[in-house]
Amino acid sequence: MIQNKTLLFIHQNFPGQFLHLCRALAQHNRVFFITKPTKNRLAGVRLVEYTPHRAPNPQIHNYLRTTEDAILHGQAVARLLLQMQKENVRPDIIIGHSGWGETQFVKDIFPDVPLLSYIEFYYSATGADVGFDPEFPSQTELKFQLRCRNQVILSALESTDLGLSPTRWQHSRIPSVFQPKVKVIHDGVDTDQIGPAKAPSITLEGRTYDKSAPVVTYVARNIEPYRGSHIFMRAINRILAKAPDARIVIVGGDGVSYGARLPEGETYKARFLKENPVDETRVHFVGRVEYEDFKTLLQVSAAHVYLTYPFVLSWSMLESMASECLLIGSRTAPVEEVVRHGENGLLVDFFDPQELADTVVEALRQPEKYREMRREARRTIVRDYELKRVCLPAQLNLIGRMLG
Repeated sequence: MIQNKTLLFIHQNFPGQFLHLCRALAQHNRVFFITKPTKNRLAGVRLVEYTPHRAPNPQIHNYLRTTEDAILHGQAVARLLLQMQKENVRPDIIIGHSGWGETQFVKDIFPDVPLLSYIEFYYSATGADVGFDPEFPSQTELKFQLRCRNQVILSALESTDLGLSPTRWQHSRIPSVFQPKVKVIHDGVDTDQIGPAKAPSITLEGRTYDKSAPVVTYVARNIEPYRGSHIFMRAINRILAKAPDARIVIVGGDGVSYGARLPEGETYKARFLKENPVDETRVHFVGRVEYEDFKTLLQVSAAHVYLTYPFVLSWSMLESMASECLLIGSRTAPVEEVVRHGENGLLVDFFDPQELADTVVEALRQPEKYREMRREARRTIVRDYELKRVCLPAQLNLIGRMLG
């Protein structure tokens, strides 16, 4: 057990990937968390908030915009670290997310304090998200911008003592010279809190969903191409035509989390609906929902669709499997790392809305055929991604070794 230590976390979106670690460590240790201003709170965790002192210069070279933004974030965090140093607060270990530049000056202030960096994604112009979807081609200069953007992550990889990566595929994207000091440990799924239910029911926006009629679910932080929203929208009418009693529930906001942004006032949802109008008495856009509602919705779901570019794996996919949903996912990395087609889920060509629709319809017509597949999906998560018995102990063991 780790106890009587001072731990410092850094993540601009508190608590981010560190929720469960903070809960576990705050019980017997002093825990600080550097983050941007937030209303979120966690018992036993002292927030130290910051705001960069200015935005990036709009006149800066386009390739360097994200780099300057990262420097500004790193500078703001460094000022807090220097203040903590003056107040004789010396952490025993620092754990931070590397993606926004916040950890880049940590070792310059606390060179002898172990640093564990969360390395979520190393960018590349080939072999991953960029250039994957010909419908949304990237500009030629994007590869130059990505190389500059990676400078911040390279700095983090060089300075950190050890790193964390959530999947083997994401780990494989890291330059080989740094891979040995980055460990693959997923954030974890709390299967005690998320799982199947005998008679789930949920009411959203005046509509009740239960097992009396098949429900197809699709979940993304935002409705956008990176999570295959355009492909799913093209499959919807084909699904509804062959499954007349089915309803489709789409969870997600109208913003853009990843990829190119649209002109002011436009949304991908509106663009996709213009291309593929749907019957909104059967297709329900519920926006973002509370986590408890999300869990119940997965329990109700007869088929859960998860499409993604080769990119960061969503927690929602693993949570759907833990709920014994029938997962219908895209045949892309890192989905294929978790889903074995025909064993614990079904995989389809990302770009083929007809194959997607046919697979969903088959699942709705013969639910008993996939009962064991749904159970195996949960067994996969319990075995390999369970929070309390697999992932969290591995993370704590790594931190304990670094402290030792």
